Amino acid sequence: MARKIGILTITTILVTLMTGSMVWAECNCVCDTDPEQCQSRVSTRVQAGRMKMLDRWLRVYLYEKDPATWDVVGRGGAWGFLDYRPQATVFKFLFVGKKLEPFTDYTLIYYPDPWPGTGLICLGTGTADENGKVKIVGKGDPTNPFYVAPITTGNLPADYDANAEQGAKIWLVLSSDVDCVTQQMTGWTPTEYLFENSLITFVDTDGK
Repeated sequence: MARKIGILTITTILVTLMTGSMVWAECNCVCDTDPEQCQSRVSTRVQAGRMKMLDRWLRVYLYEKDPATWDVVGRGGAWGFLDYRPQATVFKFLFVGKKLEPFTDYTLIYYPDPWPGTGLICLGTGTADENGKVKIVGKGDPTNPFYVAPITTGNLPADYDANAEQGAKIWLVLSSDVDCVTQQMTGWTPTEYLFENSLITFVDTDGK
């Protein structure tokens, strides 16, 4: 009898663990494919390769859009997500983009309206791999091959942004189309960009 109870207990534990894993995997899948159903407070640990719920991080999605209508390109279109700290002394973030042009350099920017985005801020640059995936990691371990040093941006959106009352636009653009020194766009190839799906706000807690 004791042996049967022991076996039953072990079986119950295994089923619980398997069920938990299935639910966790399903949550990740839904989060990555349907942002409307995804809890916003989710962050990806690139180094550990797993999802974690972190109250201090928020996630927004970026998408390839049709410049004729500005609708999101559907299945098969490029997309990405940005995890970021909404409050900090510097803008800490993790960006992952997918289905981009392989072996192409991209720059993640804060884009203030109007064109050409005078005063834009380059957050980091990365090169898409053979599968069209790019990672730009503005946080954590500097030895990470995708690491870029997080910078002081001030509050986002900036006061000079035409969207100052609404929020900040985060774009992924071709590095060849942006000048990070003069802080403005120098080219326009929208079919190769990822655009914001929602605006963000960032509070610079040291006021610098």
